[in-house]
Amino acid sequence: GHGIDPIHVTLPGHDLMLALKQPNALLSVDVDGDPQLVLPKQVQRDPIKGFIEHADLLVVRKGEKVTVDIVINVVGDVVGGAMVVTENASVPIEAEATHLPESIEVSVEGLDAGAQIHASDLTLAKGSSLAIDPDTLIVNVVAAPTAEQVEAELETAEAEAGIERDESQAEAESADAEAAPESE
Repeated sequence: GHGIDPIHVTLPGHDLMLALKQPNALLSVDVDGDPQLVLPKQVQRDPIKGFIEHADLLVVRKGEKVTVDIVINVVGDVVGGAMVVTENASVPIEAEATHLPESIEVSVEGLDAGAQIHASDLTLAKGSSLAIDPDTLIVNVVAAPTAEQVEAELETAEAEAGIERDESQAEAESADAEAAPESE
């Protein structure tokens, strides 16, 4: 950051892993006796064991504005028969490096099917601003599908994929009973 050449440092792996569990963690790294404020920019983890192999850290200064992705937390219950679809799980904002919010809370309490929440509807922390188009869809409230609609979609998808369903014993017996003539 700030036009300086990259500096390679070795950090305690466990401490770094714990610090990076917090999204957009602001860290203070001691580089040759000079404490530097840094934000994680990119983290590479071992795909099997999960330990950190490499981390790119961006040097920041107090009062400096940075652009980071902030997680969206959806809270509340929609009106019965509706379902919440989170179109964007995070949103980029510009905020002061030392005052980054952990998340943005979005309430869907009492919303009905057809309601939408756009980026411009979000309540941002003081001093923060959107770094995306304000018309970006964040949360969409849609009518929940009925069991029949889900079953029909599943059958269509299976047919397109060439999957044949095996009839269960109960379905086969039911079909046999309906096909057999009733005797009185």
